[in-house]
Formats: sequence, structure tokens, C-alpha cells
Amino acid sequence: MNLVLASQSPRRKELLSVLGVPFIVVPASIEEIPLPGETPEAFVVRAAREKGMEVASRVSQSLVLSADTVVTIDGEILGKPQDEEEAARMLRKLAGRDHWVYTAVTVINQVRQQTLDGLDRTRVWFHSLSDEQIRDYLRRENVSDKAGAYAIQGYAGVYIPKIEGNYFNVMGLPLPLVHELLCRTLS
Repeated sequence: MNLVLASQSPRRKELLSVLGVPFIVVPASIEEIPLPGETPEAFVVRAAREKGMEVASRVSQSLVLSADTVVTIDGEILGKPQDEEEAARMLRKLAGRDHWVYTAVTVINQVRQQTLDGLDRTRVWFHSLSDEQIRDYLRRENVSDKAGAYAIQGYAGVYIPKIEGNYFNVMGLPLPLVHELLCRTLS
């Protein structure tokens, strides 16, 4: 049975490699749009599951792993910024405050016809940021593919004094949750 990563994220690919299990990458092609009134938690679980189901429809006899990550503050979902102006707006909103990062993981075992979902969350604190620091950060980093316009493992890490929860969750693939779901579906 093949393990299929339903993601084009280089970070997820790198993190999944840590488990030492061979896998192939088949990116999902779905629109990630929250439904009206949908909570961040419900949205991220639905998006991860839809990604997994879409890829599962194109492969067979496989174990499909998908994930989705969102950053939330004040109940607002901060997705991937459309442009630098939106990225700066997101960073100003996060500056000097704490926020939540949610990652949902779905594992679809096609042989057993079993689907498992899991959700992890991490609280992240940002230092206050001046407009100059935000401009400097955006010059250094390409944030177009990053929820909330930052990557904790990149330069943004200098502005994050603490987190509560799983570091890998903030990167987009909570390894303890992935390991748990894979073990459950294979046992």
C-alpha cells in the first residue's frame, strides 16, 4: 500500500520525511474557502478531508494523508495572503498579540475503507512589530504560500517569543498527530 501525501507544500513533504516512511506526492486541487458562519476548527477539518477525498479519487489501494492549516485571531481566519499589502495587514494584526494555529490531518485508508480526522492547535505569541520591521520581513521572506503571512521556521521566528503546543503544527504538519493517525489506521 502506497502512502500518498495530498499536498504540494514543501514543508509538509520535509516534515513527513522525518517519519522515514516512503511516500509519493499527489497535490490536491480544491478551493479552500470557509463557508458562512463556519468556525476555524470546522473549516480546517473540512478542508483537510476534502483534499484527501479529492486525491483518493485519483489513486487506488493507498493510504492518503492530507492536511490544512489556518491562523486565527479574533475569530478571523487568516489564510494565505493575496499580495504584500494583505500580508502586511495580517502581520500588523498579529503583532504584539497571541493567536491560534489550527492544523487538521486526514488519513484515508482505501484498503480498509477507513477515514480518520484529527485536529491540533497551537497558541503563538508575536512581539510588537513596527511598520519598518514588517517591511523588512516581507523583503526577506516569500509569504504567498503561508497562512497568516509567516513561517515560524523562517525569519519570523525571531519575532515569536513563545508558543503553547506543537511546533510542527505551526509549520503545517503536527507529527505526533500524524503518527497517531497512521498507527491507528494500520493497527
